[in-house]
Amino acid sequence: MTEKSETLLQLVDLETGYGKKQVVFGASLEVRGGEVVALIGPNGAGKSTILKAICGLIPVWKGEIRFEGVATNGSSPAQNVHRGITFAPQGNRVFDELTVLENLEIGGFQLPSRELKVRIEEVMNFFPVLRERKKQDASKLSGGEKQMLALARALVPKPKLLMLDEPSLGLAPNLVGSVFERISQLNRETGVTILIVEQKVRDVLRIAHRVYGLKLGKIAFEGPSQDINQGLLKHLFLS
Repeated sequence: MTEKSETLLQLVDLETGYGKKQVVFGASLEVRGGEVVALIGPNGAGKSTILKAICGLIPVWKGEIRFEGVATNGSSPAQNVHRGITFAPQGNRVFDELTVLENLEIGGFQLPSRELKVRIEEVMNFFPVLRERKKQDASKLSGGEKQMLALARALVPKPKLLMLDEPSLGLAPNLVGSVFERISQLNRETGVTILIVEQKVRDVLRIAHRVYGLKLGKIAFEGPSQDINQGLLKHLFLS
């Protein structure tokens, strides 16, 4: 496994939501450098909301988000990308009307052109199918290939923290395992820290170092993935 280091991301008593509807109630968590950390819980627990707050898509109401020890409250998504935080949202979201290469170029919009070319070459080395399809419109990719493209696009800026929101969503069952293995491989081989929201609990527990269980906008439990047992999962999802 990738060697873990000091705290990279810390949430302290985070409260946030949409409009007047509060979704997250005082959530605190930390992610150390080199880890894969999973956020699990039932629908509506606030998992995706936490990711959106971290990357700056929604405001922090109370509490604090710290990245590398610096408070990021109020930062825009572009500022957070510059810091080293990238986000691959759920649903294989790619730009269908653009080519694979153009999608990757959008991922590195902040990079100088020479550095952008180097980074695209590096991610295509990791996802060879994208090199084969780089001139094709993204609309012609399969569901699994679109997920690879979404992952690759988020990797172009060479993030310190890669956040993934339900990467298995919409994939055929026979593709789910390969996507999780590729995520684990990314962590092992590049050292990128990963915070992942996922409903396929058994699959994500296989690749995560630590897990946070979220229920009704609050952290219900936290621990190493190997310590998460059926009793905890039943309490989280069924009670």
